[in-house]
Amino acid sequence: QVQLVESGGDLVQPGGSLTLSCVASGSIDGIYAMGWYRQVPGTQRKLVANIITGGRTNYAKSVEGRFTISKDTAKNTVYLHMNNLKPEDTARYYCRGSGLVDTWGQGTQVTVSS
Repeated sequence: QVQLVESGGDLVQPGGSLTLSCVASGSIDGIYAMGWYRQVPGTQRKLVANIITGGRTNYAKSVEGRFTISKDTAKNTVYLHMNNLKPEDTARYYCRGSGLVDTWGQGTQVTVSS
């Protein structure tokens, strides 16, 4: 079983930056992709960015050029570096581990507001 714990969410002003972290523990050997998703109440959870074994990354068009996903294998941690944040980036951000079974973290809230 895999456990994912996110952290780093905060209230930030438009144009600001934030880095989210997702630490994986447990039976992580079967995970082939890690991703960040976000969800606004009343809407579907959507992919923000993911990173696949081998290092290939994918981004939602709305965050390309502003967000960067990275991983530290030694720390079993995936990061989401967010720059030039906009009010529309406000959401709860979830980490997802894809393997034989998909695993989700509990989420961390990001609020972009002046």
